[in-house]
Amino acid sequence: MRKTTLALTSVGLSIGLLPAADAPNAEITNGSLRVKIYLPDAKNGYYRGTRFDWSGVVYSLQYKGHDYYGPWFQKTDPKVHDFIYEVADIIAGPCSAIPGPVDEFRPLGWEEAKPGGSFIKIGIGALRRPDESKYDNYRLYEVADPGKWTIRKRRDSIEFTQTLADSPSGYAYVYRKALQLVKGKPEMVLEHSLKNTGTKPIRTSVYNHNFLVLDARPPGPGVAITVPFQIQTRRPPNKELAVIQGNRIEYRKTLENRDVVAFPVQGFGDSPTDNDIRIEDSRIGAGMRITADRPLSSVYLWSIRSVISVEPFISIAIEPGGDFTWTSDYTYCTLPESKK
Repeated sequence: MRKTTLALTSVGLSIGLLPAADAPNAEITNGSLRVKIYLPDAKNGYYRGTRFDWSGVVYSLQYKGHDYYGPWFQKTDPKVHDFIYEVADIIAGPCSAIPGPVDEFRPLGWEEAKPGGSFIKIGIGALRRPDESKYDNYRLYEVADPGKWTIRKRRDSIEFTQTLADSPSGYAYVYRKALQLVKGKPEMVLEHSLKNTGTKPIRTSVYNHNFLVLDARPPGPGVAITVPFQIQTRRPPNKELAVIQGNRIEYRKTLENRDVVAFPVQGFGDSPTDNDIRIEDSRIGAGMRITADRPLSSVYLWSIRSVISVEPFISIAIEPGGDFTWTSDYTYCTLPESKK
C-alpha cells in the first residue's frame, strides 16, 4: 500500500478552483466502477473551502456508461456567498463549489472561541474566528491549522487520515475516511472513524450532501426518490414540480431556470434501517442506493436544474478518549429505461 504524507500550510482568505487536470487527484477501480477523487492539498487542492471535508471528494464515478458526479456549477467566484444564477450559468462560491458525495460537520467550539481564537471543522482543521456573532458555513474562514493528512492508496481503495491537536480550543482528534470498492460489485463503501484525543467532548453532526449529477440530466419526470418510511414534511414541495406519494418523491416537471425542490424529509424512526435512500432515473435507466449503519437525525432534499442532493444527517457524541464509527454504502445500478 502506498503511503503519502501531506504537510499542509494555512489557507488565507483568497481562493480559486484549479482546473481539474492541475489539481492533485487519484483514481481507483474494481473493474465495475471507475472513481476519480480530488486529494486534500492546501496549496494546490481543487477544493480549499471551509465548509466541506477535504477528503474523499469524488468528482467522477462511471458505471456502465453513466457518470454520477461532476460539477453542478459552470463557474466559481470568490465574491459569491453560496451560489447565484447569471444568464445560463450557475456560479458557486468557494465554500459550495465542490462535486460528488461530500461530508460536512457542524463546527466545534464556535461559541467558546473569542475573535481571533480558533474553532474546529472536522475534515478541514482549526479555523480562525472573526469578530462575528453567528457562524456561517458559506463563509470562507482562515485556516489556522489544517492538521496533518496521510493518504494510503490501493488499486480499489483510498484512505485518508487527518490528525489535529488544537491546544487553544482543547479539541483534538484523529479522523479517518476510507473509500473501498467492493470486489466484483458496483458498490462503494465509505468507512468513517473519529477518535477524540482532546480534553473536551465532541458533540457534532455530519451529513453527506450527495451532489448527484447523473449524466448531467436535470431532475424531471422519471426521477423518483424512495425511502423505507412514509414521508412527512412541514414544508411540502410545489406540486407542479414534485409530489410526495407515500414513501416516494416523484418529479412532475423538468427543473429549469430557477426552479427548486427543497424541503425537510420527516417520518423516519430511530432504526438504521430507515437510513436507506434510492434515487432512480427511468429516463436513462440508471440509479443508486445509499444505506448507512447509523440512525438518521434529519434528512433534507435540495435540488435545482443541475443537481439532486438527498442529505442524510447523523449525530455524533464522543467523550475524551472515545471513538465513533459510521459506514455508508453506495450501490449503483441500471434499470429499464422509460418508453415515454
